[in-house]
Amino acid sequence: MSHRFCVAPMMDRTDRHERYFLRTLSKEMLLYTEMIHANAVIHGNKDNLLKYHASEHPLAIQLGGSNADDLLEASLIAEGKGFDEINLNVGCPSPRVQSGSFGAVLMKQPYLVRDCLKLLVENTNIPVTVKCRIGVDEMDEDKDLDNFVTTVKDSGCKTFIIHARKAWLKGLSPKDNREIPPLNYERVYRLKDSFPDLEIIINGGIETTNDALEHLKFVDGVMVGRSAYDNPYPLVNVDKEIYSRSKLIPTRAEVLEGLVPYMENEIKNGNKLGYLTKHLMGLFKNTKHAKKARYTLANIDDDIYPMEKLKLLINETKELC
Repeated sequence: MSHRFCVAPMMDRTDRHERYFLRTLSKEMLLYTEMIHANAVIHGNKDNLLKYHASEHPLAIQLGGSNADDLLEASLIAEGKGFDEINLNVGCPSPRVQSGSFGAVLMKQPYLVRDCLKLLVENTNIPVTVKCRIGVDEMDEDKDLDNFVTTVKDSGCKTFIIHARKAWLKGLSPKDNREIPPLNYERVYRLKDSFPDLEIIINGGIETTNDALEHLKFVDGVMVGRSAYDNPYPLVNVDKEIYSRSKLIPTRAEVLEGLVPYMENEIKNGNKLGYLTKHLMGLFKNTKHAKKARYTLANIDDDIYPMEKLKLLINETKELC
């Protein structure tokens, strides 16, 4: 399993339907679930919450929480379900996450993070990783980040996914925290220089495979977030350009057509087509048919024969996109 190119865990985005779609674009990149709180895994409907298609591998689950015993129980459940990696969220800045004492606020408690990860590393048989920021609030981006990594790596965790922005826990919304704090890629590069034995993955503002290749000169991997959701089609180039794998590049219409059997099966199992097509709004971005495609996909469930409407869209775009 390689972290060379990853798609970030994104709330309300990287559910199992989105991940299935992404996997049709690249066989190599590493996918992540949305963040799931450890208590939800323990006490929720595990079969539904942790459901995924076999083709999604390699697939990591991202957990939220700060209670080591709960995180371990959730991790063992996830391992039993066949996930390939456990990732601990130490980067989410939302108020709800802060009030639950997990996410980015945990960067202020490196010893707690170390102890949680140590328990997971010692009691599971799959990789355990952590995703964090370069700092939180008034933390010093140099000294305090080095101290955080120095402490946490004693858990046995060897892979750090670093969002190259600070998080400001008061005064900025989660959306603002993805956009307003300045990106500091150089700080992540220096972190790799300081800890050459660790696997350092860079995240934040990365939009193209060319961006990724530039970062890969300095770090071990890249993680792409919103651009993978808003404009997914360029991911068809990942296997060739990032992993040097030869492959035929499908058109957008062929990608959509390839999803039809999956969609038909999901409808037979009681799901609405709109639950799946909502993730495809950006597939035709930057084409002359983008507006019509978005409208059709967004209103697919209003049609009496939604699959026929979808197939009509495919046929209309086959020669033109």
